[in-house]
Amino acid sequence: MNVHRLAGLALAGVVAVSLSACGSGIASGDSGLFRRNAAAAPAQETAETRQRAASQRAAQDRTVRGQTDSSSIFNLFRNGDNPNTTVEVNKYLWVAAQDVLNFLPIESVDPFTGVIVTGFGTPPGGGRAYRATIYVQDPALDARSLKVALQSSGGGAVDPGTVRAIEDAILTRARQLRIQDANL
Repeated sequence: MNVHRLAGLALAGVVAVSLSACGSGIASGDSGLFRRNAAAAPAQETAETRQRAASQRAAQDRTVRGQTDSSSIFNLFRNGDNPNTTVEVNKYLWVAAQDVLNFLPIESVDPFTGVIVTGFGTPPGGGRAYRATIYVQDPALDARSLKVALQSSGGGAVDPGTVRAIEDAILTRARQLRIQDANL
């Protein structure tokens, strides 16, 4: 009987301490106005009080706009993404990559993320089969916007010079396509 009573008292103490920690501060509505000495003048605000008031106003503004930093289990079921967000892909690099690597069969294409995945194919005049993954990651017609990854049929690494030559061919073709559009 004593063990059960001691465990019950310990549990009650833990609950009391936990609840008392939740009841103080700005969030509970206790801004310190009622603890202030009646003789203290309201004009003698401290910097700390002003800072707390400013942070409370900022938290209320975030809550009103729906941008709270808190998370809950229900956030897993909400779609918080902006549906108007678009990913921009350079159309000249996109088309040029398909033109230059037209001997490779396309396995998947995702224009929203800028990824083209091809299957194995043999280049004209070549004896080794390759597969490529092309990533167009920026709307600028720039070398930094294009990433090409090659894999040979033997599973070995492809010479970096070959990858660079394919990237150069895609960039050259993209510039040609852009010049053609400018002449129209």
